[in-house]
Amino acid sequence: MSQKPRNSRILQAAEAKKSATGPKPSRTTGLGRVIIAVYGILALAATVRAVYQIVSKFDEAPEAYVLSLISGLIYFVATFSLSSAKPHAWLVSLWAVSIELAGVLVVGTLSLTHPEIFAHPSVWSGFGEGYGYIPLVLPIVGLWWLYRNRSERHS
Repeated sequence: MSQKPRNSRILQAAEAKKSATGPKPSRTTGLGRVIIAVYGILALAATVRAVYQIVSKFDEAPEAYVLSLISGLIYFVATFSLSSAKPHAWLVSLWAVSIELAGVLVVGTLSLTHPEIFAHPSVWSGFGEGYGYIPLVLPIVGLWWLYRNRSERHS
């Protein structure tokens, strides 16, 4: 009895996959693109809103408006560093997203425990309540994504 030969195409494909030295997917593909897009949208929304509020009614709630501008700038840094392939972009992204998470947690807590500090809401007030809690969820997802793609920090 002769034995049926194994399907060599399957074996060849498996070996090719093991030895593939092609470019590895980076943090700017797939879900990374979605994360970068959401950061970009938040950066624009927070910054434009803050600039308008600072120009038109700064005396009503200067702390909240300046804080919204700062958060918008942090979102811009995160957007550009997450989408960059430069050598230190991974580290800049880590810092920006970490500062964002700390800001959301601190401001969110203060806005609930000391509402008198925020005469008007900022982006991070109530843990991002005015933005559908995206400011709270996004840095957690962003840090997870950076951790998952941590090998890029050395490239």
